[in-house]
Amino acid sequence: MSLRETEHIYALDLFPRRNVSIVRGEGATLWDDTGRAYIDCVAGFGVASIGHANREVAEAIAAQARTLITCPSIFYNDVRARLMEKLVAITPTGLDRVFLCNSGTESTEAALKFARHATGRTNFVCSMRGFHGRTLGALSATFKHRERFEPLVPGFSFVPLENIEKLREQVNDQTAGVLIELVQGEGGVRIASREYLDAVGALCHERGALLIVDEVQTGFCRTGKMFACDHHGVRPDILCVAKAIGGGVPLGAVLCGDKVQHTHGIHGSTFGGNPLAAAAGLAAIEFMERHDLAGQATRKGARLRAALEPRLPGVVRELRQIGLMIGIELKRKAQPYLAALMDRGVFALPAGPTVIRLLPPLVITDEQLDTVANALIEVLTVD
Repeated sequence: MSLRETEHIYALDLFPRRNVSIVRGEGATLWDDTGRAYIDCVAGFGVASIGHANREVAEAIAAQARTLITCPSIFYNDVRARLMEKLVAITPTGLDRVFLCNSGTESTEAALKFARHATGRTNFVCSMRGFHGRTLGALSATFKHRERFEPLVPGFSFVPLENIEKLREQVNDQTAGVLIELVQGEGGVRIASREYLDAVGALCHERGALLIVDEVQTGFCRTGKMFACDHHGVRPDILCVAKAIGGGVPLGAVLCGDKVQHTHGIHGSTFGGNPLAAAAGLAAIEFMERHDLAGQATRKGARLRAALEPRLPGVVRELRQIGLMIGIELKRKAQPYLAALMDRGVFALPAGPTVIRLLPPLVITDEQLDTVANALIEVLTVD
């Protein structure tokens, strides 16, 4: 029985699987079970920012696995402590407390509880096209994928990104928090403006709601800064992070400012902050800093845009890009173009039905970027 047949028999049919079996990775390259190489612009949905099978993270995991794998948070731990100290050092000013978890969805769930606890309020205002996860609380904050699972958690409303007047209508004395992505990843790589973000922050301050920023996809150098907040000086009350933080190992975190107090006993996690994941997170962040992956994302994103923009055919409606986070909105469905890219050895993602999304590892080479650009132009030009 082949690898694909085995997964087909035993796995719940939840994912739109592509007809390829990946068995190895290095940097921005993946290999299938036949030995064919692909340039990866999926990166595990933005997880593998430091590249696949990063040697420094692998060595940190191996060393920690021989020392201590699990340690619940009822005990102090050296590696966990160092990771939390590092996270406070690199995130926006004022975030000085950390909760460690295992995923972006878990970070959203925790943030919602922390905001309710801190404010004594129940409601949240979120963005249309926003995506914050698939568990019931996170799904309640997510604009799509909701209908089959209602009733969800009550008290969530949605407003268009960039429409401050609609936001003003929704934020009131029952609003615990405004939850926002500074760049909507699943929503099509839509980038919030500084003016809008300034207005959102001022509105939250005025009305006593917490500003909750979801940087699960944008965090850790993806946009050309360590965090997207750093582009505009955004200072959230709560920050959700995950994906690239662990170099591929499941890890997430919530960072909180001084408005979140007296939290003893209100939340927890069996696996959150385990030493194995903490060691991976420390090694990954140190790799990002030492190799200036934020600077690399800025330079490489500009290179890819320059290679694409003058040659884009009429099927392209808009190119949106910040760092190495790229959305190409089409006038047609994106799926046939994604399949054609895979045939040419490039993996890419959708972001809605008409958007091709590129989230390559930040260690992708210039030569690989040029290959991706040429493949994109080739498939977009074919009728």
